Amino acid sequence: MKTTAVVTLACLASASAFAPSSNGARVSTSLDAEKKSLFRTIAEMDLFAPKADQNDYGARNKKNIGTAKLGSNSYIPAGLTKAQYEAIRAADEKKKAENYQKNVSKAGKFLDYTKFYMERGTDTSEAWNKDINKGHRMAKTKYDWSGQQSDAKGWFSK
Repeated sequence: MKTTAVVTLACLASASAFAPSSNGARVSTSLDAEKKSLFRTIAEMDLFAPKADQNDYGARNKKNIGTAKLGSNSYIPAGLTKAQYEAIRAADEKKKAENYQKNVSKAGKFLDYTKFYMERGTDTSEAWNKDINKGHRMAKTKYDWSGQQSDAKGWFSK
């Protein structure tokens, strides 16, 4: 019993030695002066403040990016001159820019589901369910799978 009491007192004494003092004096810090929590400080950070539109769709056109210029030690494929290779790279860069611009022009355009739902007639009847495609809009395909013959000559005929 005496041993248990001695061990308990020793544990309490060592625990109180490492506990902070509670004399009421509090050291102020610069974060404490603002009275903001760490989460609030992080949440209110605006990482895009210098350039707010840098991640908008189409912002690539505002950035200074492109294919590097050919120098004296640059790789040039065998069989091409430097001018020919630069022309090929410029054409590729132009094609890439046109494709990006085409995609930028489509940004934000979408089909309103409610409008589609009303046009299909889902809200008034089940006639759409008897259709072969069950009311879905079908994507365009490269070939005509309808089975109808066409007299128009395609790229594959002479």
